[in-house]
Amino acid sequence: LVHNNDQAMKSYVDTLPVPQFENPALKRPPPLNEARVAIVTSAALSRQGGAGNWTADDTHFETIPAEARDLELGHHSPNFDRAAFHADINCVYPIDRLNELAANGEVGSVASFHYAFAGNQPDSVSTLRLDSGPACAKLMLADGVDVVLLTPV
Repeated sequence: LVHNNDQAMKSYVDTLPVPQFENPALKRPPPLNEARVAIVTSAALSRQGGAGNWTADDTHFETIPAEARDLELGHHSPNFDRAAFHADINCVYPIDRLNELAANGEVGSVASFHYAFAGNQPDSVSTLRLDSGPACAKLMLADGVDVVLLTPV
């Protein structure tokens, strides 16, 4: 049954349009051992008690303080196995691994805040492109973030 669901999801995703962006705003980051890194996940994470904030086609994002570990998974897809997340949040949100990289000098520093979006965005992704995405980017720039680690689910 899982294989059939996986194949159905892959077949569906193959039919979705991929937006093209003119003149994306990119800059070359410093070397990784000097870069400030933030995590952005599509697992719809929130602090304890906030999982109910996520709805279908949700375009908002949650701000997660770097020290927070009281996280709940708001991702509701039947194709996502939540057991690994409950055993170790790092499989979805690798904050402890990122802190280890910083402690070892492999990344410059860990951002003060990280961000969670829902993976179930409307097909146009227009709100994400024009509203919540830029708002999140502005917060990361204010925190001095150079590199984003994307953790899709």
